[in-house]
Amino acid sequence: MRSVAEHQKIVSELFGPPETVRVAVADALGMATVDDSVAAFAMPAFDNSAMDGYAVRATDIAGASAAEPIRLPVVDDIPAGRTGLVTLAPGTAARIMTGAPMPDGADAVVPVELTDGDFSVDHVPDSTVGFSSSVEVGKHIRRAGSDIAHGDVALPAGTVLGAAQIGLLSALGLANVAVARRLRVVVLSTGSELVEPGKPLQHGQIYESNGAMLTAALTEAGALARHIHFVPDDVADFLERLDEASADADLIITSGGVSAGAYEVVKDALGGRSTEHGGPVEFVKVAMQPGMPQGCGHHLDPAGRRVPIITLPGNPVSSLVSFEVFIRQPLRAAMGLPPDRPHVTATLGSDIRSPEGKRQFMRGVVDTARPDADGRPVVEPIGPPGSHHLRFLAGSNALIDIPPEITALPAGSDVDVVVL
Repeated sequence: MRSVAEHQKIVSELFGPPETVRVAVADALGMATVDDSVAAFAMPAFDNSAMDGYAVRATDIAGASAAEPIRLPVVDDIPAGRTGLVTLAPGTAARIMTGAPMPDGADAVVPVELTDGDFSVDHVPDSTVGFSSSVEVGKHIRRAGSDIAHGDVALPAGTVLGAAQIGLLSALGLANVAVARRLRVVVLSTGSELVEPGKPLQHGQIYESNGAMLTAALTEAGALARHIHFVPDDVADFLERLDEASADADLIITSGGVSAGAYEVVKDALGGRSTEHGGPVEFVKVAMQPGMPQGCGHHLDPAGRRVPIITLPGNPVSSLVSFEVFIRQPLRAAMGLPPDRPHVTATLGSDIRSPEGKRQFMRGVVDTARPDADGRPVVEPIGPPGSHHLRFLAGSNALIDIPPEITALPAGSDVDVVVL
């Protein structure tokens, strides 16, 4: 029987290094940059006002107070986007809006609230304005380059682009960006007992859930995933669907049909295939619970391209746990993305038992709001070990990783936890 670590290594070798593509910045959410993003100009590119108010020379209103305000003539009105500014003469003020460029000669902005000016929409701009306080040189001015200097690395290579990073690249004038390509993954569900959700069930049938679940997990991990609806337990039908799926896929994931019983369509169709047909696809038992039956290899698509294929067990808990244990991290690495499932040491909240010789991934709930006396998180096991108990998997936020040599642990023990 193969160990979890051995199978993790074999699965990871199916994935190649990240491939670079250029995409529109607006379409790059969740993707990783492959180059440093260098500022071609300073940000801000020019001195601009941080407030709605009046641009002045600070010396012109030195000594102003509520008791003795100083009045200046208003000689200009500067909205954001204004070009062709003139120099502000001594002893004058210019009405200015947030983000508008500072006129030459002005060295401070006085917020409108500290003047008797009126910025209401229907108000005609005043010809003079009174200042009830003085102002420091540089006050309320955003200096050119105060955010990013010309030539600075705005975002280093390997940055995963979120909303703020996309905003920054757009502000730098970039229309597109070089990123690691998303992998296209097709999920193929198998089983004659499966029925599409929303349709009536007959006795002995179940609703298909693995396809939607694995597609969601792949999308969450950053891939471009699609689900081909379930395939009945027919080898010819399965191989036809497999050819269709592989035509535009970087990876195929199947669920079901890999155990030791009869009607195991994936195993029957792919087991023992020759290399010229894309094989071999190796089916093995992995010393783990849940998820013992596993398989992986390659499928030759109609164009002669070898497409990696990973075959997962059909029980829902086994299927999703297998994805987390074997696929998620090498998939993300192949898209330039960092690991996103932290491992932490937690305190076990209840006694547990585990099968000898199998590495168990037990569902659990980590409550970070209620640490133990040493400040470490406590993890509470939930649900029985059965691989069909999807409700308890849905209620968990962690997998408790129990080594194969451990058969029992009391409450209070240290355990390794994968935070989901």
